[in-house]
Order: sequence, then structure tokens, then C-alpha cells
Amino acid sequence: MSELTDHDPATPPTDAPEPGRVDLMPGGIKAAVEAILMVAESSVNEFELAEALLVPVKSVERALDELARDYDGYTDTFVADVAGSSDDQADEQAPSTGSLRPREPRGMELRRVGGGWRLYARTEFAPWVSRFILEGQTSKLSQAALETLAVIAYRQPVSRARVSSIRGVNVDGVVRTLKTRGLVTEDEEPGESGSILYVTTPMFLEKIGLESLEDLPKISPYLPDVEDIGEYEQRLKGR
Repeated sequence: MSELTDHDPATPPTDAPEPGRVDLMPGGIKAAVEAILMVAESSVNEFELAEALLVPVKSVERALDELARDYDGYTDTFVADVAGSSDDQADEQAPSTGSLRPREPRGMELRRVGGGWRLYARTEFAPWVSRFILEGQTSKLSQAALETLAVIAYRQPVSRARVSSIRGVNVDGVVRTLKTRGLVTEDEEPGESGSILYVTTPMFLEKIGLESLEDLPKISPYLPDVEDIGEYEQRLKGR
């Protein structure tokens, strides 16, 4: 077999590990296509999927067709139409009476948009999906989220590790919540060690009614004096 050249579209990036045969993985090509569509931020066409998976375009097209039918509530199976026949008889007759067996559809559907494919929440569930999103955006923040937001607001740009250090607890989940609410975002410039830094968003200022970060209330009056720091730290340890 000839080696892949730099011009071969199926050649993986040189800095990425060499993948194996995706068709040998559990679920095969169909599961791999689904995995990519789940994380894709825009529509993906058959050629892009084939290039990423190192498989023929025809295989991707077949996988997309199977996924679409699966989400719509149909499974390729064979059923026997002879009532009262035994299992053995049904197995013998099944190939001649093959059909698509309908079942309940999934909550997602596969749509062709913008010259490619994307996964969407099924239209029928739009009222409930919208209610979930709207309630999630308007519900009150927890105390942990408010404290984390305050640290980011006053120390930005700041890494998640630094926020965790200041609060004394892991803040991964809380930061994800704040990002989902649109209150914080990742800074364009990484930290000195390449870590992701977080900053507040314009929506944050809008929500608290400020024009700029310069208008944030001063916290120095609420900080302990130098001579009280030792006592303050002891109280924190005792919490």
C-alpha cells in the first residue's frame, strides 16, 4: 500500500495521534459521525466527515441516512407477518417480509442545512426546550455562583485555578454556569502559562446596571486591616 502524501485529503494533522480504523470501533462509522455532529459548531458536509474519519464518502452518506431514520423513529428490521408462527418460522420468513419498523422518535433530528448536516432539537419539543432555556437564564444565581462572579469581576482577567484558590473550593461547574448565562467569557489572550483567563461580559454590566468596570463598588472598606489579617485567617480556617 502506498503511503499517504501531504496532498492526500485523508492525511491527519502531523501533530495529532494516528487514528485507527473507525469502523472497528463500537458503533462504527455511524457512531463516529454522530459524535462529530454533537460537537460541531456549524453544519458539516459528507466530504468533511469522510476526511476526518478516513473513510469513503459513500460510507458517510450511508451512516447519515441511517442516523436520520433512527432519529425519526424507524429502524431497519425484518418482521414476520404470519400471525401465530413460531420464532423459528418467523426467522425463516423474515427476509421475505423486510420493512422499516416504526418506533418512538428521538428528541433530536438530523437536518441538512447550509450545504451540510447538523443535529437539532426536534421541532415538536420547542415549547419545552424554550421554557428550559428561558427559566435557566432568569433563575437566580446560587451563592457559590455569586461569589465566583465577584472574584472574576474584581480580579479579571483571572484563571479558573486562581479563582478556586481564592474561594478555597473547585469552581469548574460554577464557571460553566456563568458562561452559560453569558456573564463571563474566556479572554482572547491566554495567561503566561497558557492557561485560560476569564473576564466578565457586557451582559454582566447590563445586569448589575453599570456602564463600565470602573463603576464597580470599592471593596477596600470591607477588607480587614493589616493587623487583623491573622485573626481573619483563623476565622476562615474555622468555617
